[in-house]
Amino acid sequence: MTRHRSNRPGSADDLLTELGRLATKALEHAELQRARVELAEALQRELLPGSLPELPGLRNAARYAPARSGLAVGGDWYDGFRLPDGSLAFSIGDVQGHDVEAASFMGQVRIALRAVAAFTSDPGEVLSRANDLLTSMNCTLFATCSFVRFAPVTGELLGARAGHLPAVWASTDGCGGVTEDEGGPPLGVVPGHTYPVTCWPLPAPGALVLVTDGVVEGPTFPVEDGLRQVVELVRAGAGGDPDELAAEVLKVADLTGHTDDAAVLVLSQDG
Repeated sequence: MTRHRSNRPGSADDLLTELGRLATKALEHAELQRARVELAEALQRELLPGSLPELPGLRNAARYAPARSGLAVGGDWYDGFRLPDGSLAFSIGDVQGHDVEAASFMGQVRIALRAVAAFTSDPGEVLSRANDLLTSMNCTLFATCSFVRFAPVTGELLGARAGHLPAVWASTDGCGGVTEDEGGPPLGVVPGHTYPVTCWPLPAPGALVLVTDGVVEGPTFPVEDGLRQVVELVRAGAGGDPDELAAEVLKVADLTGHTDDAAVLVLSQDG
């Protein structure tokens, strides 16, 4: 007597059909994700500046790289532009999140900083006004940022930070370290906040380097270790080509696993 199961599984054809449906769905999802990443990368390239301004005695360079996985892109930026008083402004930052939304918001933050800087060159006031603008928009994202101003007459570099990593500096005589200035909360979080301004060291000859956390921090790589790596690299390359130094600093992301996009900004002053 032949026994029959009451809950008979589907036939082999049914199983293959279901596997095919799931594979098609997964492929469509992968293609959609890849398309979003490619769109974010294209948007990122368009939003980042093609070049940075220079003045006699001050050289600079910047580098950006998406995450190695290709899934984390769109949040980091760097920028540089001339101010009405003849000084130069530079910014670097990181938007919460990734993908197209982060890239779009990054563009809004950059435009806000440039617009505010047209009326005030004080880094703290620039961040305060940009923060008020972003909080008034009820944004769901926020951004960390460092904004610096180089005055060619005095050679001073004034900076303010909004939840961002401190800067790294070094001179050609081997001195260097991490700045210990006071910062404030990220932009778009606390309305009405003021950001203190600090005179950052820019030794002559020497270099000051700003990075986003994708350079120095990973899932199993503490940010303190990453900053120490950057300090050593800046000490070794303070008197050289800023573009080469930016490329070397960006390589620190390989130690972190490069799971996030990363940006580096180098300001170098001749002796």
